[in-house]
Amino acid sequence: MKILLLSDTHGYIDNRILFYAKKADEVWHAGDIGDMSVTDSISSVSSLKAVYGNIDNNIIRMSFPKTLNFKCEGVKIYMTHIKSFYKSKKYDLQKEIDDFNPDIFISGHSHILKVSHDKKNNLLYMNPGAAGNKGFHKIRTMLKFEITKSKIENLQVIELGKR
Repeated sequence: MKILLLSDTHGYIDNRILFYAKKADEVWHAGDIGDMSVTDSISSVSSLKAVYGNIDNNIIRMSFPKTLNFKCEGVKIYMTHIKSFYKSKKYDLQKEIDDFNPDIFISGHSHILKVSHDKKNNLLYMNPGAAGNKGFHKIRTMLKFEITKSKIENLQVIELGKR
């Protein structure tokens, strides 16, 4: 299964994003979609899973959930927009993580590209950075990878250029 992971489009979609979306079996959007034209464009070329983010309006919030937990090729995925495993009452997800026990935890929000092993929760944490052109990030980024027989392989950072 070829996956394209993006976040924080903030209403922006271009042909570079769609070029990679066409090559993916599924596109996962980790929130701050910004406009339904983004998800409509992606859905026209690939299968889409998405969550809403803090900037998303009621139309987007009615179309997509706040969190998704699902399996892909035997790998348990938990996706939301804002990550926190800490004492913040507003965004504390530790109970959900403990209950679902995902292999991969995905979030957006920070506009900071990060892939790391979370030792405390024994999971792979992924944040694709920001694919849109609004925010403090300098380079627009996404992630692509494959999930095959419970293995995550061929992880690559896609740089889309300056915002």
